[in-house]
Amino acid sequence: MRALDQLRFAAWALAFHRLRTGLCLLGISIGVTAVVLLTSLGEGARRYVHGQFQSLGSNLVFVVPGHSETAGAMPGVGGAPNDLSLDDALALQRALRQAERVVPVSMGSETVANRERHKQVLVLGSTRDFLDARHLRLRSGENLPEMEWERSRSVILLGGELARELFPGQNPVGAKVRVGDRRLRVLGVIDDHGQQVGLDIGLMGLVPVATAMSMYDETSLFRILVQVRAHADVDGVLDDIHDVLYERHGEEDFTVITQDSVSGALGSILGALTLALAGIASVSLAVAGIGIMNVMLVSVSERTPEVGLLRALGAGRAQVRGVFLWEAILIAGVGGLLGLGLSWLSTQALGWYLPAFDATPPAWAVAAALGVSVAVGLVFGVLPANKATRLDPVLALRGK
Repeated sequence: MRALDQLRFAAWALAFHRLRTGLCLLGISIGVTAVVLLTSLGEGARRYVHGQFQSLGSNLVFVVPGHSETAGAMPGVGGAPNDLSLDDALALQRALRQAERVVPVSMGSETVANRERHKQVLVLGSTRDFLDARHLRLRSGENLPEMEWERSRSVILLGGELARELFPGQNPVGAKVRVGDRRLRVLGVIDDHGQQVGLDIGLMGLVPVATAMSMYDETSLFRILVQVRAHADVDGVLDDIHDVLYERHGEEDFTVITQDSVSGALGSILGALTLALAGIASVSLAVAGIGIMNVMLVSVSERTPEVGLLRALGAGRAQVRGVFLWEAILIAGVGGLLGLGLSWLSTQALGWYLPAFDATPPAWAVAAALGVSVAVGLVFGVLPANKATRLDPVLALRGK
């Protein structure tokens, strides 16, 4: 019996036992779908975070209060909360020759209301340079005025979605809104930009930095953004920022972070998470393999006369073993292909539901899932195949 004959015989046997074969295929396909889909989610999250940082450019430096030993920490996380003042930001603006913009940022949550309509949103305090530093643009109206940072003015920019909710069907520019216990005039509407590194641009307000600090009764900034003219200037500006602030504070109670360090740290974490998800999902493939083994052990017991007939017709032990191994490989291989099809449909549906989230599976995950499914079928098919080869031909023909 040639290998091709063994393959044909195995395919005929699987087609004859359709229910049993279908259940095995279902188990394998679910396992492969789980592996590919979960790795797609992990890889998509990594690409999304990387893309968010890339959208800000590669020449932005974050200065946050509090000292952190971890260079790749998230901005604003780690270390004790120490003051980072407007005077510090002004000192950096004067001292940093490589800096195109120095942007102080204050942050808090407040209720923005127009008559009976109101929304609890993030209200940032900054300068007119904030929009350019974060690559944002106005949909209508005008930017925050050019003014001294220490001065407070009762004006605000609204995110696009916030403007639509508070002023449905109206142009809010020039209107007044209540922000907490203050009344501010709407200068402009920021164009919708979705999520930008955790910041929902559509649902936010932007006021002068002194106005925000007074509103929240704060003396410390949330962070200072430093935008250099070129990415090559980033390393040089890090030392200058450190020298200026260390001289002013007398200690290193601040942290200077680059976009590359944050993006790299998050990329490493999400990459490890992707591998962990793939490992967890692979457990379902192992379970499916055990199912194949159990089903085929039952199949060997039920097909004892068939095995005896093969042996009586001259088929050797290796050929009988090959028939059952081919059955296991066919189940695993076809189930793997079905799983890839299901995972493709799932990722397409996810892409349609979340167009900004690229859930394309990595090539290694597709190849690994299919390869592991076939390997699982082969490994768990060995025991039933060996059991078939140990049957005595005479007794097998008698169904014993």
